[in-house]
Amino acid sequence: MQMLTKDKGFYQSFFKLFRMLVLQNVIVFSVNLADNIMIGSFSETALSGVAAVNQIQFFFQTVITGCAEALVVLGSQYWGQNKTSPIKKAFAGAFWLAEIIGIALFLLAAFFPQEILGLFSETQAIVERGVNYINIIKYTYPMFAATTILLALLRTVETVKIAFYVSIMTLFVNVGINYTLIGGNFGAPALGERGAAIGTLVARAIELIVVLCYILFKDKKLSFRLSSIVNIDKALFSDYIKLSRSFVAVGALFGASTALQSVVLGHMNDSAIAANSVATTLFQLLKVASIGAASASAVVIGKTVGAGDIDKVREYSKTLQFMYVCIGLLTSALLFTLRVPILSLYELSPETKAMANEFLLVLCVTCIGTAYQMPTITGIIRGGGDANFVVINDIISIWGIVIPVSFLAAFKWGASPTLVVFLLNSDQVFKCAAAAIKANRYNFIKKLTR
Repeated sequence: MQMLTKDKGFYQSFFKLFRMLVLQNVIVFSVNLADNIMIGSFSETALSGVAAVNQIQFFFQTVITGCAEALVVLGSQYWGQNKTSPIKKAFAGAFWLAEIIGIALFLLAAFFPQEILGLFSETQAIVERGVNYINIIKYTYPMFAATTILLALLRTVETVKIAFYVSIMTLFVNVGINYTLIGGNFGAPALGERGAAIGTLVARAIELIVVLCYILFKDKKLSFRLSSIVNIDKALFSDYIKLSRSFVAVGALFGASTALQSVVLGHMNDSAIAANSVATTLFQLLKVASIGAASASAVVIGKTVGAGDIDKVREYSKTLQFMYVCIGLLTSALLFTLRVPILSLYELSPETKAMANEFLLVLCVTCIGTAYQMPTITGIIRGGGDANFVVINDIISIWGIVIPVSFLAAFKWGASPTLVVFLLNSDQVFKCAAAAIKANRYNFIKKLTR
């Protein structure tokens, strides 16, 4: 079988989605980078406090993304059959599942902020800054859940431009308010981490209103109405829940493991949690190509499976894997090149800045594996209908190997923070083998539609 498909339709469909999804994620992570730089310039303690809260948010976002991706995979197969009614009915189940999770996290943040943040740091000053931030940011959780599911609904029918435009709007609103309120510019009070939270809250509210207005009044593919939110079909709801369990489990496992990374580093060294925040924020900005490739692949593969063209699925899978390797090499080169100029923008202690640089060098290596295994597993394999493989793979690799070894290295063997970061990210490399074997056996292809 040829390495690269000659199907022009594949490239048109993939790159249309890929381009917009990458641009959207660049904007989203640019906001995060700008926030980090502004808060880091205000106070390193504030940066550590916000970074601790962001680990909670990251866990939440990965779970909500799992709800959304399950909708995309199921909906894409129906879209391959030119059916939109089942997609809207599955959406209702996804919406309420995400909202229940968002409200639950809001309540936890409202009643137990000190206890939650105490898991990430023993330093009271860092915990206090984190509580200041979470007391405001908690209101964004239900809004983020609703917006994410609405955008996933649009992505199932290959509508992605609105997400990009909303991200641009969020960039200007969030960064503008943050610049004004974090450091106290234009005569405003210097609110520090509270100012950053206010900026995010306003941006989340506006983006939800814009997306809802677009899907109600502008979109022509779905004919969406507010009644779709409560129009739950028992059979499709059951199909969605069965599928989403694996997606949500993967999101929870990945989010929890990422949060534990901050727990480990935060209990090793006060500088480590700030250094890790700086390094991972830049890495996430460059990881957008892999995220975009995974999301676009899930739609393309799911749509092709739904249409019943299995030969095309095999052909597309080979092409996509080659593209992922190229993305990984490019990401690594960019991360290595940009790490020094980006670090120079932060007002950090020499120890923290040196540690962040070491963390980034580790990520320059592991990101090549990330760029291959993540979109292969979540784009091709999961997009093709096999969600259980991702769960099993993560349980074995992350919870069976990475987390235990990293804890031993940090607290028993006395390893350096840099070595611990490498161990925490080592699964990004060795998961490539499992991803390659599974993807090229083609036993991941499963039809999910009725």
